[in-house]
Amino acid sequence: MTGAERVQEVTDVDAVVVGGGPAGCAASLFFARYGLDTTVFDRGTASLDRCAFLGNYPGFPAGIDVETFQALLTDQIRESEAALVTELVERIDRPDEGPNAEGSDGFVVETAVGRTVTARYVVAATRYDAEYLRPLGGAPMFETHEHDGEEHEHFDPDYADADGRTPVDGLYVASPAGQRDAQAVVAAGRGGHVARALIEDHRVDEGYPPDLAKHYDWLRPETEFEGEWGGRERWREWFDERVPDDYDVDSDRLETLRERYIDDAFATRRSDEEVASLTERAHHRLVEHIDDEVVLERAAEIEGEAVSEN
Repeated sequence: MTGAERVQEVTDVDAVVVGGGPAGCAASLFFARYGLDTTVFDRGTASLDRCAFLGNYPGFPAGIDVETFQALLTDQIRESEAALVTELVERIDRPDEGPNAEGSDGFVVETAVGRTVTARYVVAATRYDAEYLRPLGGAPMFETHEHDGEEHEHFDPDYADADGRTPVDGLYVASPAGQRDAQAVVAAGRGGHVARALIEDHRVDEGYPPDLAKHYDWLRPETEFEGEWGGRERWREWFDERVPDDYDVDSDRLETLRERYIDDAFATRRSDEEVASLTERAHHRLVEHIDDEVVLERAAEIEGEAVSEN
């Protein structure tokens, strides 16, 4: 690659996810929907490429071909407004100087074409190769195996704990994680679980009490906000009941967090009309990934069934 082809660009984001497969996609969706500025690096190769046809992923009654499934993942990352960059990450390290230098928060992510992204958090979500993480932890991150008389070094699946947290502050691992990400559906769940752990830590850093730091990412029908739960005062009482008496946070800060918590809860409310609109849009987006001939074929079948009934 010539110098002219190299990217001379430095951007700063909240979170970087390395890997756009099921684990990386799930993690990035949680981050972007929560409001973290997120960049996903995906070079377009994945362990899922070894699968001939995906038959055990929930939601696809007859299974789904791998190409369409991967296209759906990519489309959903873009739909969430996370940035998707199709480049290979070569190295992640701490900054050499400044507020994010070694010993403090923050990372520098470098790609094979010279792109640089700084981030507060990093989630590793690549099934096979984690060599790009070596500058952050060195030998303790890896373990040696002997195979056919030769020694091979692999990322230690136990370097991160069960929630994906690592000894490196701000670094989380969704994959490689041994059998915890062995198949697509398991990897997706792993990515979502690790993302929730990261968001929980982020909220604790913001000042939320531990019992209120967990984040649940779903939309709620209007019926969830009927009666006493339709007013902010009941939510304030509920929040205050979960704050420890000895919780050491400035009262003004805690009040701000409480009101933000309530704002976030009410922002999940959707009317029947809004759900219908979301459903229609979702169906249209799915059709975009289905072969046109199949769609036309099914439309003709439905039309034929209607004619025969009449």
